[in-house]
Amino acid sequence: MSPVHVAKAEPKSVPVNDRTERTFNLPNTLTFLRILLVPVYIGLFSTPTTVRSTWAATIFGLAALTDWLDGYIARRRGQVTKIGRLFDPIADKFLVISGLVLLVQFQRIAAWLAIALIVRDLAVTGIRFVSASRGIVIAAGILGKYKVVLQIIAIIVLTLEEAITMSALNLHFIGTLTLQVALVFSLISAGQYIFEAWTGFSRKGWHT
Repeated sequence: MSPVHVAKAEPKSVPVNDRTERTFNLPNTLTFLRILLVPVYIGLFSTPTTVRSTWAATIFGLAALTDWLDGYIARRRGQVTKIGRLFDPIADKFLVISGLVLLVQFQRIAAWLAIALIVRDLAVTGIRFVSASRGIVIAAGILGKYKVVLQIIAIIVLTLEEAITMSALNLHFIGTLTLQVALVFSLISAGQYIFEAWTGFSRKGWHT
């Protein structure tokens, strides 16, 4: 009897056009746009005249809006992709860290406040990365979301600090206070991330 040859099923490949469409869908395009808007914000705010500061704040606000919009569209259309999950938090960090560094440069916030917020974000990102590598998914908490909103509001307000001069409106005080509240929320939410990661590691075992 002649040997029977069993044909192996060829793995299904995704057409190049489909891969391109998935990569450059609207949510991912908005994420990449946010990254591109960061140097525009930096360029405008590097010389904080009244007009340039106003435009810088506008650009920052638009970039922050794309953060909400890309997530909403991705969930609504079922277009959540790996590249989107990778670059979305990176874009957020670029935007916020750029704003904080420039505000420190122009002495609109204390250096310790910016450092505390940046270090917290980097630490939480590291915790989530390590947790994910062990199969532990830590979702963003409500306090973390409040922190992001407060950070964005504070950076926009402080960017406009010298562009809007109204005796009844102390933008420096409002922006600084908002950023300090954001720091409180960020520290509490960081504690929640650590607790969830510790609990997850304990359940799975440190050596699994």
